[in-house]
Amino acid sequence: MKKYKLNFEMVPEECWYSNLRSVLTRGQWDAVRFDAYSRAGGKCMICGARSSRLEAHEQWSYDDKKRLQKLETVIAVCRRCHEVIHIGRTFLVGRGAEAEEHFCKVNGCTQSEFHAALAEANRVYLERNKTEGWTTDLRWLKDRFGFAPPFGGDL
Repeated sequence: MKKYKLNFEMVPEECWYSNLRSVLTRGQWDAVRFDAYSRAGGKCMICGARSSRLEAHEQWSYDDKKRLQKLETVIAVCRRCHEVIHIGRTFLVGRGAEAEEHFCKVNGCTQSEFHAALAEANRVYLERNKTEGWTTDLRWLKDRFGFAPPFGGDL
């Protein structure tokens, strides 16, 4: 499978709605997102577009055997890249065509390659949803900021 600069990130359903913004205190979330904005220097950390309004995006890795969702970093991205990353929601709100166009532009690929990448992302997503009992590793927060979310998380 071809590697792309901009990718779809399909979160297993069991892990939905447990994003950092919802589990950190306001002050903790502000520290995390402002750190990402600072590192970005006013540019999307994926496509490089200048933006006056970047969005914080959590990047997770998944160990399917250990049923582990691990926070790797938080980056600052433009709205268009964020819509590609969360393609399922983007299609639901009627912006799928725009996301497809942006994916192809950023990755220098064809419409066929977009559909192949989306099919593979969906295959992985469906496979991950067969797994129950995901745990979350938030060590990145502890290592970078010295705090853990109020609920403790799996550190």
